[in-house]
Amino acid sequence: MSLTAYRCPNGHVTYPGHELCPECGEAQTEEVDLSDETAEVVTWTENTATPPGVRRPNSLAIVEFEVEGESVRAIGQLTDETEVEIGDEVRPVYAEQLRDPDAGIREKESQEWDGYRFESV
Repeated sequence: MSLTAYRCPNGHVTYPGHELCPECGEAQTEEVDLSDETAEVVTWTENTATPPGVRRPNSLAIVEFEVEGESVRAIGQLTDETEVEIGDEVRPVYAEQLRDPDAGIREKESQEWDGYRFESV
């Protein structure tokens, strides 16, 4: 699994992807794998009132990747060991389970439970 952003023919990069580029309206056709890139923490927070199945506390960060001169932001959980400040460098780390599938209100098979967290570099 990759952390995939998308690029339109005009070079604009977005995450998550959209059918049409939010900047120019062109179709987003190129995939950009961010899973081996590093990003800078823009802001972060610690959530103590989490949804069912999400760990407490749940630290989240908005991070910004630089991709060939274009910046793109993503939001995600921080790893348990990660303490960050604004401006810190982080990298995506694959997690097989971001939340407990047995605690959700939907059928387990109807969702994906894996994804990426961010850890300090």
